[in-house]
Parts: sequence; structure tokens; C-alpha cells
Amino acid sequence: MSELGFDEAAILEDARAEAGGLSDFGADDFREGLSVLCRTYDENPFTTAGRRRSRRRLVDLLATRLRVQEAFRKHPEVRERRIEGPMVLTGLPRSGTSALFNLLGRDPAARPLLNWETRYPDPAEGLAPGAPDPRREAIERYLAKGREKNPEFTKVHFASADTPEECVLLHAVAFHGVQLGVEPMFAPYASWYRGQKLDGMYRYYADLLRLLDWQRPGERWLLKAPAHMWGIDALLAVFPDVSIVWSHRDPLLCIASIASMTHLLAQPLIDVDPKALGPVVMDFYATSLERGLAVRDGCDASRFVDVAHDDFVEDALAVADRIHRHFGLPLDGEARAAMQAHLEANPKGKHGTHRYDLESFGLDADRVRERFSDYVDRFQVKTG
Repeated sequence: MSELGFDEAAILEDARAEAGGLSDFGADDFREGLSVLCRTYDENPFTTAGRRRSRRRLVDLLATRLRVQEAFRKHPEVRERRIEGPMVLTGLPRSGTSALFNLLGRDPAARPLLNWETRYPDPAEGLAPGAPDPRREAIERYLAKGREKNPEFTKVHFASADTPEECVLLHAVAFHGVQLGVEPMFAPYASWYRGQKLDGMYRYYADLLRLLDWQRPGERWLLKAPAHMWGIDALLAVFPDVSIVWSHRDPLLCIASIASMTHLLAQPLIDVDPKALGPVVMDFYATSLERGLAVRDGCDASRFVDVAHDDFVEDALAVADRIHRHFGLPLDGEARAAMQAHLEANPKGKHGTHRYDLESFGLDADRVRERFSDYVDRFQVKTG
């Protein structure tokens, strides 16, 4: 079977083979997303290497879905687990959510979603809950190789097996969500995604969290993704006691940085002009912000707390304390000490400095200011 083709039947069959003959993918609601992804990879100028990697990724996601469904069949009690009081970080990408995520994750009461877990949400065969998972080491070797091959991306987003990671990598198992952040920038996935209701994806995502919690329990889930702005209503419906932390930063900096990051993600996969990509990236994230805030306006305000990036830079522990006080959560001496140790061990720029500008991506400051003017006014965001 061609490793470059996007025939859905062939991809599904390859996934069954990879999963050792398992055949139950669960509910069929993933198939529309799979179909649209296949068309997106097929109808855009993905390189030979990009086509190969994208097809391999679809097979891997489907095989994961098969193994997840088998775990639910063997352990139906997993779906009965309660996910209580999760904390979710969102906001424009590059607004400081990752730094805040890493800091809050040092609290022993927090249970952050870890990078390696997003790749393997299913339990390893024969592994008892709580036992060390050998697949973690494989992911660490893979990520270490990636850091060596692409040091520029490491400056943007350092990743190891145990660093907290975005929920979008779990969303992808539902064949939904923003995938790698590249796919929503190209038709037909771009328009398909914007027109979708996200309730089903969030229900499946909650089941994946239950499965991970069954394997390695924690007190309170800590989760993060700018993409949650697309689904605030679904997030609140699935997790009615969720605490949402919304980060804010100068959109001129956010958009320049995420345009650069998206281009770095796209380069190994597809031939794309950065000046054509920039306006698409800006519109995608501006629209997500607008939709998220519009839904938020109709929700219980106590479910949200706002965090300014500049405040975090000035005094990160004070921001952590304010978040916990807002949601009535304790932040004891052990947690504060762990956070302080993390800050001292991870100064800004530890992995290098990511340099970017709007002009390289076909944008200018006036255009970005105009698109985000209401947002800047509403939250009194400092702009350059």
C-alpha cells in the first residue's frame, strides 16, 4: 500500500494492522474529520516527505483510537470516573500560557497533561495502573532527536516527555480540533473546522482524560490550549465546574510569534509562502478569540480569571496566588517552594531566543491593531 496515498479504506486497514488486528474504532463520528483531513493533505502542496509523515500520523492516530476503544471494552468502569474541578488555561497563543502552565504544574495538587501521555493515552498491554510506562522513554528519545534536528523550534516551544503539553494532541484522536496547527490553515479543513460543533470532541476528550486518570491518578487536572477558545461552550458543558484562566498579551507580539511558529511547523510538510500564511494565521486566531469571548459573555463570570502577560513576567508567583485565590484553591508552602524552584531553574530564554517580525509574514502593525482593537480596549492590553 502506498505510503503517500490518502485512500481512507487503505489508511483504516493499515491502522487495524498496526493495532494488532483490533477493528472497533468506537463511534463513527470521527470519519468525517478523517475524510476532510485526507482531502486537505491530498489537495494542497504537501511535499513527498510531508505526505508520508501526514499519512503515517493518520495511521498512528487511528491505531491509538483502536487501542483506546479496546481499553474501554476491557475496563468499562473507566468511563464512570469523575473529573472534578479541572483548571484550563487558554488565550491567544504565545501569550504566556505555556510558561504559566509549566509553573502551575509544579503544584503537587495539579495533575498536568504530559507530553508523552498525549501520544499514548491508551494503557500499555499488561501494565498495571501506576507502573512506569516503557513508551515514555521512546517518546523522550524521539523528542530529544527532534530538539537536535530543529533547534530553532526548540527556542519557540521546548518539549520533553514530561513537560506539560497542549490538549490539542488529545483532541486529534477524535480527528477534530486544530491538529498540528497547520491543517486549519488550508482548505477544506480550514472551513470545515470553523463550522463544527465541538461537543462530541470534548466528550471524547473527557473520556481520554478519564483513561489517563485511571492509569495515573491526580487530584486536579491542569490543562491548556489556545484552541479551547473555539469551544468554551462545549468545555463548560462537559466540565461544568471548570476553572478557566485567560491569558492576555499584546496581539502584535502574539500574532508575529504564532505566525512564525506555524511556519516552522509547516516547513517540513508543505511548500507555503510565509507572506501568504501570515494573514490566514491572524484571521484564525482572531476569530477564535472573538468566538471565545462572545460565548464567555453569556457564562458565569466566576468561572474565569484574567492574567496579563506583563504581570506574569513581573511577578509570576503573585499571579499564581491570585489565580488560586479567585477559584478558592489552596496554595501551600510546598507548592510555592516548588514553583520558586521552577522559576529559578528556567529563566526566560533558557532554550534560546525566538526572533520574529510581522513583515516576514505579510502583516503590519496597523492591520493587526485594527483587527484586535476591541480586544485591546476591553482588557486594557498594552501594545507596542
